[in-house]
Amino acid sequence: MRRFIPGSLIVILSGLILFLLSCTTGSCFEETESYLKASFYDNITKKLHAPDSLTLYGLNKDSIIYYKTVNVQPALIPLNASTESSAFIIKINGIADTIEFRYSSYPHLISKECGYTFYHHLDTALNYTKNSIKDIYTVNSTITTLNVENIRIFY
Repeated sequence: MRRFIPGSLIVILSGLILFLLSCTTGSCFEETESYLKASFYDNITKKLHAPDSLTLYGLNKDSIIYYKTVNVQPALIPLNASTESSAFIIKINGIADTIEFRYSSYPHLISKECGYTFYHHLDTALNYTKNSIKDIYTVNSTITTLNVENIRIFY
């Protein structure tokens, strides 16, 4: 007696085998998010100095990035690729300031396994209040996935 295998089972098994063979063997081990990297400096000594307490959240948003976090160096600040500016409330040692970043965004292919991310280019002028922050310098205006300092915040 001959066994009969249904045609739908053959189609499903063939599709499953093709699906498993079509996947790439590599995984994504690279950084896929591009953050603005802000280092903190003492305004008097001009040396790296992490704040005792850092709170950072988006202006008019419910997202808290840091909340009374100690020894943050550097702060990783996410920028929204769908807009040309992002504003944040930053509290350094309990004193609040507002920072607004203006930038342009463009897609960048990381790899076949990791896909795309957005890189940003900072405009030269930064808007910020001067309650705790004394000055902000742009070191590298191109924001990528690399661990490179973008701005220096003197407080």
